Amino acid sequence: MSDKFKVASLREMEMPTPQGQRWSPIRGTLEIGAFGVNAWTAGEAGKDVIGEHDEVSNDGKQHEELYVVVAGRATFTVDGEELDAPTGTCVFVSDPAAKRKAVAAEPETTVLAVGAKAGEVFKPSEWERSAPAFGFFAKKEYDKAYDVLAKVHEEFPDDATVLYNLACAESQLGRADDAIAHLERSVASQERMRELAKTDTDFDPIREDARFSELVGA
Repeated sequence: MSDKFKVASLREMEMPTPQGQRWSPIRGTLEIGAFGVNAWTAGEAGKDVIGEHDEVSNDGKQHEELYVVVAGRATFTVDGEELDAPTGTCVFVSDPAAKRKAVAAEPETTVLAVGAKAGEVFKPSEWERSAPAFGFFAKKEYDKAYDVLAKVHEEFPDDATVLYNLACAESQLGRADDAIAHLERSVASQERMRELAKTDTDFDPIREDARFSELVGA
């Protein structure tokens, strides 16, 4: 293949996510450096294809985001306003603080998401760097998930989400001491991680550990 361009299909890039969508990591696969771009697919109508979020909370990157429905049909909600979005619809959310989500109105709905912060050089988020680990979680290949997350942790040692996901992998690998230490740091950084951990099945291997119970208040 030419060093001037790269080609890949959304389908061959797909990997599962913990939320049930399928994620196509376009930016990472094609090594795009100027902007973030990924695609999300919901296999069933009624399922989230873009989870509710804004771009300022929880260390958000304040991105402007463009969503393009490339297959199926989605129902977008942006700051409480509902939008019907059949194939070919473009939804541009210019306000990073606006809450947005999209629900599949038809099976196999795919939404392309493009984002970056206006006026700044793009930097991939810690979440995106960690996301390849989710495919390994889905296949129960926890050692491979750990390897991905350990590398991201070296680059972002204090990121709460990276610490949390690393703890999940360590729990599944039987590394209770490391899992609890990293989860403790995650919770100290972002309190919401405590609530997530209470019901996260990745922590089932250490759920009976008194240190875990004390940490999450279970």
